[in-house]
Amino acid sequence: MFKKTAGILMVCLLCLSFAFPAFSKTLRSADTHAKDYPTVQAVEHMGSLLDKWTDGRIKIKIYPGRQLGEEKATIEQTIAGALDLNRVNLAPLNSFIPETAITALPYIFRSTEHMYNVMDGAIGREILDAMIPHGLVGLAFYDSGARSFYNSKRPINSPADMKGMKIRVQNSDLFVATMEALGANATPMEFGQVYEALKTGVIDGAENNWPSYESTRHFEVAKHYSLDQHSMSPEVLVMSTKSWGKLSKEDQELVRKAAVESVQVMRDLWNKRVEKSKKIVM
Repeated sequence: MFKKTAGILMVCLLCLSFAFPAFSKTLRSADTHAKDYPTVQAVEHMGSLLDKWTDGRIKIKIYPGRQLGEEKATIEQTIAGALDLNRVNLAPLNSFIPETAITALPYIFRSTEHMYNVMDGAIGREILDAMIPHGLVGLAFYDSGARSFYNSKRPINSPADMKGMKIRVQNSDLFVATMEALGANATPMEFGQVYEALKTGVIDGAENNWPSYESTRHFEVAKHYSLDQHSMSPEVLVMSTKSWGKLSKEDQELVRKAAVESVQVMRDLWNKRVEKSKKIVM
């Protein structure tokens, strides 16, 4: 009787081991951009690769469109381990990871190709590695396009045209200093508040890339877009060090590889999106 019962239990355990792999994980990822935005689609591609490579053991669930809050809030969640993955702009990281501020210096990149070469090389790797002591594992850089000024008052053809303008910037001392150097009044503000602030006159203008200018409908309330391309600072995909530490070394390598492979997908989608946004705005 005992042998028979033990045999049945062994069969049940074997069945369970096939039904539930030794390790399965759904990584939670946040993005303030909409579901159809290139960064969101790139992380979706990353999730597809991990799902395929691990036979469904590792998946990614994305929360786009600020579902989990603005970038400052999601960064805090990621550091705490409440979020596994997060796509953020580098600007909110400037205050506590000084290395990330380097890429935001105005006019530091000559072209998009120049930016790619720098961020894909040793300098980019050094900036990603600098995030680890702060609770974040830098996985890859995504293109954020070239940021230019737009406003509801007048065309900006020189710094003199910016004098006295209230320009929304990201919460970064470097961005604030840049606006002040150009003669404008910097107004740090969360991205989701910009449309209403432009519409009501709380601010006169902001600065961003073509897709963001178009997808937020900011072009409806700020019709002067001045193509100065003062910043090409990229965005970054990060992972919580707490979540990273729970993965085996083999799975860590797969996550990093999938993130790197998602970069070109993002860039291809981005270039198409820029052209589409230009046509819509025009």
